[in-house]
Amino acid sequence: MGCAGRAWISGSSFAEAAAASAARTRSRALTALATDLDAAVHRLEPLEQAHLTARHLAELVTGNSPSARVRMQLESYVLAARLEEVVTAANTRLNLMSEGRYTLSHSDHQAARGARSGLGLEITDSWTGCPRKTDTLSGGESFFASLSLALGLADVVTHEAGGNPLDTLFIDEGFGTLDEDTLHKVLDVLDSLRAHDRTVGIISHVPELRRRITHRLHVRKDPTGSTFAHLTAAAE
Repeated sequence: MGCAGRAWISGSSFAEAAAASAARTRSRALTALATDLDAAVHRLEPLEQAHLTARHLAELVTGNSPSARVRMQLESYVLAARLEEVVTAANTRLNLMSEGRYTLSHSDHQAARGARSGLGLEITDSWTGCPRKTDTLSGGESFFASLSLALGLADVVTHEAGGNPLDTLFIDEGFGTLDEDTLHKVLDVLDSLRAHDRTVGIISHVPELRRRITHRLHVRKDPTGSTFAHLTAAAE
C-alpha cells in the first residue's frame, strides 16, 4: 500500500511539471508573438495614415467626402469657375433680350436626393426679385436664356484662345417659341454680332425671319431629293 501511494504521487508531480513546462513554452511564444505584433503595428501605422489620406483625397475628388458641403466632383469644381465666367458674359446679352428683366447666376446648392452638385443655374426675375430654377422658364424665355449662354461661351472661348474669334455661329430652331416683340429683340442682338464681323446662321421655318434676314438658303424638297436656292430680301 505504501509503495503504491508513493508511485501515484510521483506520477502526479510529473504531470504538473510537464504542464508547467508547456505553460512556460506557450508564455514565451505568446510574448514573442506580442512583440512581433507590436512591431507590425508600428510598421503599418504610417501606411494606414497614408491610406487614410489617399482615401480622403479620393472622396474629395469624387465628391463623396462626408466633410464636403456639396457633392461636387473636382472636374465640376474646375468647370464651375469657367461657368461663372460664361454666365457673366451671357448676362450682357440676356439683359438686352429680356429688357433687363432676367439675370443668370451660377448655383452650387446641394442637389436633391444626393445628386451631383456644382453646375447648377438659377435665374433672377427683377419683377419679383427672387431667384428660381431655370426649368421654370417658358419656352421662349428658355430659348433666349440658352442663346445668351451660347454667346457667352463663345466670348469666353475667344478670350481663352488669345482673342481668336469664333467667326461663325449656327442656331437651330427655337425662334418659333418667341412672341413678336421678343423675336425682334433676339434678332437685334444677333445683328449686333454680324456688325462685329461674325457670321450667324439661323435654321428655322419662322416666316418673320424672312423679312429680317437678307441672305437665305431655302431648302426645297421634292420626290427626287432636296435642292438649295439662294434668296435675298429683294427676291422675296
